[in-house]
Amino acid sequence: MDIKFFNKDITEVIKKRSSIRTYKPVALSEEVESDLKNYSNSIESPFSSEVRFVFLNDDSFVKETGGKIGTYGVIKGAKNFVTGVVKEDEAYSLLNLGYTLEKLILYATSLGLGTCWLGGTFNIKGLDKLTGLKENEFLPIITPIGYPDTKKSMIDKIMKTAAGSKKRKSWEKLFFNNSINSPITKEKAGYYETPLEMVRLAPSASNFQPWRIIKENNNWHFFMEYSKVVNKAIGFDIQKIDMGIAMCHFELSALEKGLNGQWIINDKLDITCFEGINNLQYIATWEEHGS
Repeated sequence: MDIKFFNKDITEVIKKRSSIRTYKPVALSEEVESDLKNYSNSIESPFSSEVRFVFLNDDSFVKETGGKIGTYGVIKGAKNFVTGVVKEDEAYSLLNLGYTLEKLILYATSLGLGTCWLGGTFNIKGLDKLTGLKENEFLPIITPIGYPDTKKSMIDKIMKTAAGSKKRKSWEKLFFNNSINSPITKEKAGYYETPLEMVRLAPSASNFQPWRIIKENNNWHFFMEYSKVVNKAIGFDIQKIDMGIAMCHFELSALEKGLNGQWIINDKLDITCFEGINNLQYIATWEEHGS
């Protein structure tokens, strides 16, 4: 299990993670970078689609991109980056990217490193050569990875305020019991209160928080509230990445509490039985196996 690699409680790591845009101008040591690469190679995923992580350093950016990745000055000081490359024609590629890259990001957070999801705010020019991008591949996400600087840049402060990332939807708008019109209480959620809260704290594009989770017996069905505005602004279905992040938070915190289960894609799920579900898209189901 992935949690065996963490030296801190997953819940504490999730709470600590935040978007870091200002970094100390210090490159990662070979030892730390090797540790990150080894962990990335060990990440397990419930999806068949493949994610190819590419680790980049400042020297390669200077040579190929002139030190610019089109982030409009959003990121300052970072010397190392990680990209996630997926195949364009695979059904679960973006979901898998969110799931696996968030695991890597949380691991980096546990090591005291900072990261920042960048999707749609960077220019792929130059990166295609650096990542060896093939004709059928897509590079939707990149994150800096390095040591956070205690002194924040002005644009960092502005971005944090604009993102409103500390604001989160309340439980009754996100988690439900049998029906989208029946919010689940923390008491009813039982042992799964913590995994649900960790989903609530997950990052998402434009802080839209598209996840909606409905409990049905021993199944937790994950649905996505699709936003044309968010996805059109980015240029691809970035909310599927958000859903992968949510699934990552849910699974890791569940396993840490000894709540065993597995992800399934229930193609035969009759969503009409969930009252008021018409405006949501089914993503996946966590099937409990007991503790």
